[in-house]
Amino acid sequence: MNNRPARYFLISMALAVTATVGATEEIATERSELMKSVREATKPVGAMLRGKAEFNAEEIQASLAVYADAASKLGDLVPAGSEGGEAAPAIWEDPEGFSAAIKEWQTATAAAIEANPQDLDSARPVVGAVLNTCKGCHDNYRIEKD
Repeated sequence: MNNRPARYFLISMALAVTATVGATEEIATERSELMKSVREATKPVGAMLRGKAEFNAEEIQASLAVYADAASKLGDLVPAGSEGGEAAPAIWEDPEGFSAAIKEWQTATAAAIEANPQDLDSARPVVGAVLNTCKGCHDNYRIEKD
């Protein structure tokens, strides 16, 4: 009996599984890198809001642009099977809630960009609303590192 078809099938299945695992790891890495860019963009914003750095409207807008970009991409970076890293299982257990959290982030970010704050007093409420959406998402959908 010729077992070639069965061997070819098993080899093709093994290659498919390997490709899927590789793609899943790539997505998780892309998601992690995206969120690292958000973290880096938040550092100067946090310093300004805490009075540790001089207010800079251009830097606020640049950070908000990073948030807007990340918010537009994040939903596509959580397909089934890409669990892991700092992403909590709740993302996949509650996809509607996670999508709603991303939408809140997008809405708050768009409002802050539109407000275009030019001083600390006008930045605090609109940028604070953006950062509150970050906190809400982290509370529910992120595993905190020790």
